[in-house]
Formats: sequence, structure tokens, C-alpha cells
Amino acid sequence: MWALLSVSDKRGLEAFARGLVDLGFRLLATGGTYRVLKEAGLPVTYISEFTGFPEVLSGRVKTLHPRVHAALLARPDQEEELRSLGLERIGVLAVNLYPFREAVARGASFEEALEQVDIGGPAMLRAAAKNHLAVLPVCDPGDYGKVLEALREGPTPEFRRELARKAFAHTAAYDAAIAEWLAGEKFPEEKFLVLKRAAPLRYGENPHQEAALYRVVGEEGPLLLAEVLQGKAMSFNNYLDAEAAWNLVSEFAEPACVAVKHQNPCGVALGEGPLEAYRKAYAADLVSIFGGIVAFNREVDGPTAQALGEVFLEVVLAPAFSQEALAVLAKKRNLRLLRVPFPAQGLYLDLRRLRGGVLLQDADAMDPVDLRVVTKKAPTEAEWQDLLFAWKVVKHVRSNAIVVAKGGRTLGIGVGQTNRLAAARHALEAAGEGARGAVLASDAFFPFDDVLRLAASFGVAAVIQPGGSLRDGDSIRAAEEAGMAMVFTGVRHFRH
Repeated sequence: MWALLSVSDKRGLEAFARGLVDLGFRLLATGGTYRVLKEAGLPVTYISEFTGFPEVLSGRVKTLHPRVHAALLARPDQEEELRSLGLERIGVLAVNLYPFREAVARGASFEEALEQVDIGGPAMLRAAAKNHLAVLPVCDPGDYGKVLEALREGPTPEFRRELARKAFAHTAAYDAAIAEWLAGEKFPEEKFLVLKRAAPLRYGENPHQEAALYRVVGEEGPLLLAEVLQGKAMSFNNYLDAEAAWNLVSEFAEPACVAVKHQNPCGVALGEGPLEAYRKAYAADLVSIFGGIVAFNREVDGPTAQALGEVFLEVVLAPAFSQEALAVLAKKRNLRLLRVPFPAQGLYLDLRRLRGGVLLQDADAMDPVDLRVVTKKAPTEAEWQDLLFAWKVVKHVRSNAIVVAKGGRTLGIGVGQTNRLAAARHALEAAGEGARGAVLASDAFFPFDDVLRLAASFGVAAVIQPGGSLRDGDSIRAAEEAGMAMVFTGVRHFRH
């Protein structure tokens, strides 16, 4: 019986081929695979000798031949017909496809990318997968050992079916990548999202909900590439909160700390180093941080780890942890430590699920491009710094969103209220006396002047908001009367 090998990814190829020979298979190979096996001293037949037809069109046509596909597609009850054609079954097919995604990712030209569109490989894989009761389709080098073991013991129907499933998934994902590339637009008529399961999860948001974590094939995200250094397995809610925390802490060039609860920041601060940033973020909301997620954009050192150990946390994220920090936090065995390889930056598509459909949009990565002081009084230098800090934070707060900040830290955050006045009241009351001389950021414009008058009653010194309301004049007058400075950004940050 033949084993046909035609692989772009040569990992594990020689050992797999030797194992097949030991099991009595005759090797059949194409192009580069044939050369590798020949150089390894293995007995191998070139595909053209098998088909009796030479490779043509610079190798574009070599396996698209009736002798190949008959040997792959013949059912067990068609052995007599196969032999009458002078053919013997191909019992194992190992194929992985031309590296199309890799070619596009490195910036290959249109013509170069087209040459990386595999035709014969998917055709053979699909044929073998259809006929998996007689042929083992192998598309993943990681399965070579399992295949050899199964062949020694006799492949079970379940194992054959799993290989067939993987083969069809492999070709489907490959075709999806090509279709996306040919569309050449962000929102094509058909949008293919290929997901690969990364891990099962104990449950979803609640114990009665099943859940799993998937990677989007062809994309990279910092959280999915993070190294879990210690602690329990990440939960569904942990991933959501950790993503929110890392997205926000990545906004800052200065040392920063972000504490998150239920996907909303409860404390955000800048500092000279991670310890100062953490202490300020912790002080912003002593209650909500309990059981929360904390993210840093600097290495966590020993003193910072000591401070972290004083409160119950679920997850700590950072680009690095010192050896001293790891030793300190090792005492918190259930605390999850994630070393995240790079900041959350760049554009990506945000997907929201509907029943029977999805909404797709650009992620909100817009920075203000036209900051405009609309009051006679301009912010001081310190107020400008706090306004820009609060504006970065409010972008990551569920709407309606209000952030009160001073001295590079949040004092109060109004989250997800059904009216803006309620969000402002929540944030200002949390800030209390600290609101005097502080700044206030709003994710959207003020339809009335009520928020400005409330902020003035707490002593807020400056406000930043998108502007654009029909009643902007009322808010500007309220700010002028209170002696506040106000800045329009021209950018709204709704977050539903």
C-alpha cells in the first residue's frame, strides 16, 4: 500500500516517513518532499513515475491525475475495480498546504500570493477525507506520532473521523483566507471568521453556561499569547476583565496601573513606577478592587508584589515580573500571573453577536485630533495633563460614562448609567472632596447643562467632552458662570 507525502511544512517528515516504511508502506512523494526523503536515504517513488505523466506548467499540475485520485477515492468495495486499472490504494495521505497566509503576511505581491494558492493539495485532502474509512488524511505534523501508533494498532473509526474533520477544517480555513484576501476590503459581501479552540473553560459567565476560548486564525492578540506564570486556569470572566485591563493600560506611555471589575476600570493611575501607580489606583476605590484584575505596563518588582499581596485579586498582568516579585506572589497560589508579550495597539474589528447575525465595526482607537478650548478660561498645564488622562480612561468605560480625575489618578468613575446626570452624580460623589480642583471627562456630549452645574457644585475645575450638542451653548455658559475651563474633542466614545 502507498503512502503519499506532499508537504510544505517539513517538520517531523523524515521520522514519519521512516515509521511508515517500517510498517510496510511504499513512499510516494512530490517535489521538495521527494528531495528531502531521497537525501535521507529513504526508498521513495516520484509522483510522475506513479502517474506516468510529467509535472507540467512549472509544477502547477502534478497530482491532479486520475491515478492519484482513484487510489485515494476507491471505497473498500471497489478494490477489484482499482486493481483492474493496475492501481494500488493510497492508504495514508500527508499533505499540508502552500503557505498562503504567511506569504500575504510578509507583503507578497498579488502575483506571488497567487502562486501560493494550493490546488492539488486541497483536492487530495478532501478526497482522502471523504474516503477516510479507507485512507488516513493527515494535515497536521503534530499528528504524525498518533498516526503511526494508530497504524500499528489498527485505526479506530473514531480516529479516522477525527483526521477527516481536521482535513476539512484545514481546507475550509485555507479557502476562507484566500477569499478574504481576494475581497480586499474590510467589510466584504461574505466575511469568514475562522476560529480554533484554544482551551475549554469550566463554564461561562455563570456556572450553568458552557464555554470555550477560541483564537481567530490569522490574528494575534497579546492576551492569547500571554504566558500564565502561576495560578488557577483562567475563567471566562477573567479573560473579559483581563482584556479590558490590558487594553486600557496599553494607552499610557508613562508607568501606569489599571484595576478592573466587570470589564470597567475602578481605579486608574500614573506614577513614577509601578508601586506608586498601584497605590494610587488602589486608593481610587478601596472596595471595588477586591477580587478584581490589575494590569501594569511596567515590570512588577518586589515592593509592588508585596503591596499586591495585601488584597485579594484574581489576575495580575504585566510585561514582566522580577524574580523577587515571583517569589513574593508565589505565596498566593490561586492568583493568576500573566506575562503579556506586547501592548494592545493597532486596529482590529470589533464583533458583537446578534441572534442570526453579527455587527462588525472598527475598534474604537480614535484619539482627539482637534482639541478646542471653548471657554474664556483655558486649562492650566496640570489640568491639561489630567484632562488627557481622564479622556483616555473614559474611552474604556461603559456608557454613559463619566470620569473624575486629578493628579494622574481617577477619583470617581460613573459607569453604564441610563442617563448622563446619574453617571456624573455617581462619579462626583465617589470623588467627594477630592473633586475640588479636579477634572471631569464625559464619553459623549451634554444634551443639557445639568452635568456642568452639578460638576461646578463639587468644585470641578475643568471638563473635557466631545461637544456637538444643539445645546452646547448652555453647557458653555454654565462652565463660564462657574469659572471652569472646558475642552471639546470632536470625538465621541460610546461603549455599549
